[in-house]
Amino acid sequence: MESLFGPIKEAGNLSDRIVTLIEDLIDSQALEEGQRLPPERDLALMLGVSRPALREAVKTLEAHQRLVVKHGQGVFVGLNKSNLVRQRLLNLEVSLMELFAMRRVLESNAATWAAATATDMEIAQLEKVMLEQERAYLEPDNLEQLKTVDAAFHQTVVAMAKNRFLTQTFEVLQEMIGEGMETTLRIPDRLKVSEMDHRRIYDAIRDHDPEAAAAAAASHIDGAKSAAVNLLGRQL
Repeated sequence: MESLFGPIKEAGNLSDRIVTLIEDLIDSQALEEGQRLPPERDLALMLGVSRPALREAVKTLEAHQRLVVKHGQGVFVGLNKSNLVRQRLLNLEVSLMELFAMRRVLESNAATWAAATATDMEIAQLEKVMLEQERAYLEPDNLEQLKTVDAAFHQTVVAMAKNRFLTQTFEVLQEMIGEGMETTLRIPDRLKVSEMDHRRIYDAIRDHDPEAAAAAAASHIDGAKSAAVNLLGRQL
């Protein structure tokens, strides 16, 4: 195991760098679930870091379920990325329908209001976001980038609705929405469908057609819901 933990040299926050290293080792299965890590003193020496920095990183990883701390026994490897997503899906099973139902209400209305009131500058900004997303789709393995640009499109439409309560409600739901995006974006061909859906939403807003915008947004959410439910059913 010592060969896995060389001195950390990259720039940036030390605790964050430790977190990233250990997460990468878990996700690549260089560290297996349930495997015990070296004692704190030994691991700090291997990484060339202080024990307080290592302790902070372990707390972060424990909070994210990547490590399990058993007092008196040691620190053990927790869930890798795929199993972490699966567990979150299981936890979301009951509320998944409710989440998508709320998204349908919020985003259909957001698209309606955006189409009715969008300025030329706002439409240009939405087009810019959409094009950035389409470029990101050319790198489907970069999941974090895909989530970021996908979320940016939805957030931009919501902001264009110019309703502060809607914006605040959407922000509260954003973490759970991100879980859904991470799920559906992994599905083959889903990126192409999402790209076409977003372009239809954009076209309706650009044309100041509230009815078409609402229909396009609702269709997009319904498709994402069906994709998430089907994937959840296969993984359970």
